[in-house]
Amino acid sequence: MFGSGLLLVLYTAAPRDGMAMLARDRIAVLPLRGVITQNHRVLGELRDYRDDGSVKGFVLWVNSPGGEVAPSQAIYRELARAREDGYPVVAAIGSVGASGAYYAALGADTILAMPGSLVGSIGVLMEFPNAQELLEKVGLRFEVIKSADHKDLGSPYREVTEAERALLQDVVDDVYGQFLDVIAEERAMSRDSVIGIADGRLLSGRLAVEYGLIDGEGDLVDAIAVAGNMAGLGPEPRTVMREERRRVTWLDLLSSLAALASGRGGAASGLSDSWSGIDQGPRLMYLLRYR
Repeated sequence: MFGSGLLLVLYTAAPRDGMAMLARDRIAVLPLRGVITQNHRVLGELRDYRDDGSVKGFVLWVNSPGGEVAPSQAIYRELARAREDGYPVVAAIGSVGASGAYYAALGADTILAMPGSLVGSIGVLMEFPNAQELLEKVGLRFEVIKSADHKDLGSPYREVTEAERALLQDVVDDVYGQFLDVIAEERAMSRDSVIGIADGRLLSGRLAVEYGLIDGEGDLVDAIAVAGNMAGLGPEPRTVMREERRRVTWLDLLSSLAALASGRGGAASGLSDSWSGIDQGPRLMYLLRYR
């Protein structure tokens, strides 16, 4: 009984435990959900699974409007590296795979979506708030001492100058060009044909197939079958997908106590929440804006 129990533990252990060596060959499913940020779980999971000898391929399960530029690029690069190392990689777009999420999916050998999936929104955003008028109404000013003219570029305390706007536009145009280059390379399309549809528009999955942005129609089950066949495991391979777990930390506890002390949504709490949203600075986003 002890031996059987030990074998069961070894068989079902998470990849990062280093104990999955007895598991049979399988395909790892990587959920790409929500807005993509630097600490998105896909990156860690992909690296863990690559240390698991039982994993023979990957399916990226996409339901995301995109997100920050660098993390989207990082997911794409990790998938492309896995593909170069001989792992089959398939992406399955669910309800939405837009902007940065589509960028990430470009790291796959094959991209599938349902006919009614939302695909595309190819473009770049840089946005930041301007609270100058609000601060003037409450009589609040910020004095800024800076080493150069553009050191406080994107400050929420004042208007953006025309020179600053031109500088930021150069950054956005460069990052947009990076997106176009990856699509042209991975989808074997001319840059001009990519530019023709890379104006931020949304496409249905069916239209995305017609334009060459994805390979065909299909759902998660279809993507697993494709990956299984590519890995030599057949159309119904074993799969592994790590459950999303989040441990409560001391920071969570302290944050909850702080919220309680401020009256759970009282004036102080509301002002703090509002200001935290203002003082984030400019960020580059491959993101579908839907609200």
